[in-house]
Amino acid sequence: MAAEDLSSFVPPEDAVTREGAVLLLFGEGPAGPDVLLTERAHDMRSHPGQVSFPGGSVDPGDTGPQAAALREAEEETGLDPAGVEVFACLPQLWLPPSNFAVTPVLGWWREESEVSVVDPREVHAVYRVAVAELLDPQHRISVVHPSGWRGPGFLIGDDKDLILWGFTAGIISRIFDYIGWARPWDDRVERELPAHMLAGRRDASSSSSTDPRGQ
Repeated sequence: MAAEDLSSFVPPEDAVTREGAVLLLFGEGPAGPDVLLTERAHDMRSHPGQVSFPGGSVDPGDTGPQAAALREAEEETGLDPAGVEVFACLPQLWLPPSNFAVTPVLGWWREESEVSVVDPREVHAVYRVAVAELLDPQHRISVVHPSGWRGPGFLIGDDKDLILWGFTAGIISRIFDYIGWARPWDDRVERELPAHMLAGRRDASSSSSTDPRGQ
């Protein structure tokens, strides 16, 4: 896959960017193949309530994006990195508001470990979302942001009342399209974001943000 297959934003040539990484971890869950996602705490200053892949900045002590993605996943969910088989790193994607160049790291959950919220001040909930649910046209929507931005989204959670949108939803949607798994869905079905997801949008677009998963 080329970066352009995943996003219209790629790091500019010779740009000085901030490095980040996210873990796209697929496993064989109770409801079939699934993907690991987290929901940020609702009272955080930036990106409150955002649903995303585990991930964060590449720290000086990390050997690269793979190490950073696994470390962040362990810190956020308690995942045991030893049970993850990393099989690919996708091209870097660029988030212009925060100038992060984010590397999506693809992994297979070879030996599962228990996952849950490690620090409730940062993570509200941890989800294993079945791929079949994400592919279900009934769970697909278009998300409308007050800024005028419009993009693909997914309804997840037990009651399908939680919105997965932005950077993370875009990657999932593009991957499904690329590998031919996507099923026809009605992009005219629109949903606005709940108030708690918008509370920190000014901070989320600040260049001082340390989270590379900003929408």
